[in-house]
Amino acid sequence: MTAHKPNPAGRRRRKHAERGVKSQLTGGLAALAALAAVGGAVVAWLPSDAGRTSSAPRPVETPEPQRTTAAPEPEESSAPPSPSTTPLPQSGPGTFVTAPGGSGRVGKGTPLRYRVEVENGITISPADVAAQVERTLADPRGWTADGRSAFQRVSSGPTDFVVRLATPATVDSICAEGGLNTGGKVNCSVNRKVMVNLRRWVLATEFYREDVVGYRSLIINHEVGHFLGHGHVTCPGKGRPAPAMMQQIKGLLGCVPNVWPYDSDGRPLTGPSVP
Repeated sequence: MTAHKPNPAGRRRRKHAERGVKSQLTGGLAALAALAAVGGAVVAWLPSDAGRTSSAPRPVETPEPQRTTAAPEPEESSAPPSPSTTPLPQSGPGTFVTAPGGSGRVGKGTPLRYRVEVENGITISPADVAAQVERTLADPRGWTADGRSAFQRVSSGPTDFVVRLATPATVDSICAEGGLNTGGKVNCSVNRKVMVNLRRWVLATEFYREDVVGYRSLIINHEVGHFLGHGHVTCPGKGRPAPAMMQQIKGLLGCVPNVWPYDSDGRPLTGPSVP
């Protein structure tokens, strides 16, 4: 039998090594837990509605099941990669959530009361959509510049029209009630309903790839313009602002992008009428 003399320094080294192993195990388990948490959700960054006319982008958690990635259309091939890869639902239940609250009256005369709704299943805040619509209709370059149009958002009671953000299939179904074929791609105004296609709200078009939020104002101005009785017009000349009532999604025809029906001096931005 060999006797061993106690070695205090050796005991200290062993204890220190054991503490190191425990620390590594604890850190490794924490890292695995963090990775598992990140892998559990898909975060889609959608352009939001404040700032110029919207807030800074905010993350929206989008469940992976029952969603498809929107296939880029030819006009969207040069769009920013973030919106174009956002999972977008192509259809929904056809039921809607009303944005809460309301706004004061903007414009002269008796206000047209309107409600803002978002289809169930769309992970965009109804309040954010309502804020964008409010700012658009209140802008001095908007329809109030005609000196007779006025608007007020409400969330209950009688309304003159409703603005709805909906999936492409739902937009197609409701627009078809008025004999319109939106083909899963565009918006419409029919039967006192301003129908906004989710694809356009998120992806805009190639002409507005750097200004998706501005394009949302164009959608509102164009479709509310139809509700007010305005028809389509075309480009008035090369280098001039594209009228809000022009079907800009089909091309600018030499005009430059513009989302407002009036300029900052209150002059109408329009062009020759088209069918």
